[in-house]
Amino acid sequence: MNILVLNCGSSSIKYQLFNIEKKTILGKGIVEKIGLKGSFMKFEKPDGTKVKLEGEVIDHSVGIEYILGVLISKKHGCLDSLSEIDAVGHRVVHGGERFRESVLITDETIKDVKACIPLAPIHNPANLSGIQAMQLLLPLVPQVAVFDTAFHQTMPEHAYMYAIPYSLYTKYGIRRYGFHGTSHYYVARRACEILNVDMNTKRIITCHLGNGSSMAAILNGHSIDTSMGVTPVEGLIMGTRAGDTDLGIMTFVVEQEELSIKVADTLFNKHSGMLGITGISSDMREIEKAAEEGHERAILGLSMYRYRIKKYIGAYIAALGGLDILIFTGGIGENDWKTREACCSHLECMGIEFDNELNQGVRGQEKVLSKQSSKVTVMTVPTNEELIIAEHTQQIVTKM
Repeated sequence: MNILVLNCGSSSIKYQLFNIEKKTILGKGIVEKIGLKGSFMKFEKPDGTKVKLEGEVIDHSVGIEYILGVLISKKHGCLDSLSEIDAVGHRVVHGGERFRESVLITDETIKDVKACIPLAPIHNPANLSGIQAMQLLLPLVPQVAVFDTAFHQTMPEHAYMYAIPYSLYTKYGIRRYGFHGTSHYYVARRACEILNVDMNTKRIITCHLGNGSSMAAILNGHSIDTSMGVTPVEGLIMGTRAGDTDLGIMTFVVEQEELSIKVADTLFNKHSGMLGITGISSDMREIEKAAEEGHERAILGLSMYRYRIKKYIGAYIAALGGLDILIFTGGIGENDWKTREACCSHLECMGIEFDNELNQGVRGQEKVLSKQSSKVTVMTVPTNEELIIAEHTQQIVTKM
């Protein structure tokens, strides 16, 4: 079965075509700058051959047309015809409380995803654009929605509720939802496969660290807490997001700077985090380079970033009642050995004996980074959200 996985952002489409039985990727790439000047598409074959095509991409429908065209092109393609695409899996960011698992896309599904737009006003409309475009282009091919929030729907009420008037929850659904669910699930499952242990008997903390970052506490295969909230701005310090912040700061800044709520939202989502602290960049590589050169705010930013992760590790060990496996993933988690070392330092009291020498230079590998004597196994596991989307799509489509 060939499954096309689409991840539609506001101005981009990431895509991968899987042969799911063989768990092989037939082709992958990205369409960028949709609706903007300088639009382009990248396509990569399994042998590593890469192609970049430039052209006007006015909307997601045109972008998906380009993707399908390249997949069947004689010069670059990997399929003889579009009839070889058996199903399409879509990443959908917010499923609210309506979706606890992946679902076949129907008119009712689309209606319910639209109802979640107030919770994800940037992401869900883009996801819907991809779904609707594919319905027009491949109307007979079944489509499946896989939700970032679904994995975290097992959180207990005391973990997902906020201490605000309960009526705001019943009226607007304001509660912790969490994101990166497919990533947290995949790396937890994969780590247990590598270690040959049963995920349903383990206490696991997953650290998805990238420009957007979140952590999850997973008990016996179920998410019981996660750092992001009703929106992705809560939790860890991120590239441009503030993370956990005193609510009073927003009202203070709005009043003192005479800002609109919309501008204030942009301030805390787009101009805060590591960019706001350092004044350099949201890219951790540039910040670490500046820190090595003695840049004081870069050094401060890194200390704050790593301290917040360490605090969450401690909190989640308490929530789980102990810890068996600690996993780092995402662009920073998989590649930044200095951050991993800093986050695991002086945690021997919690059973974490980190091997600094083994950790140095590890990038993008599945690797155990703790000492043999450590009660907690620390690992890096590169994430593969697209594979989970493809697997869920296969499971749902084969039941039709």
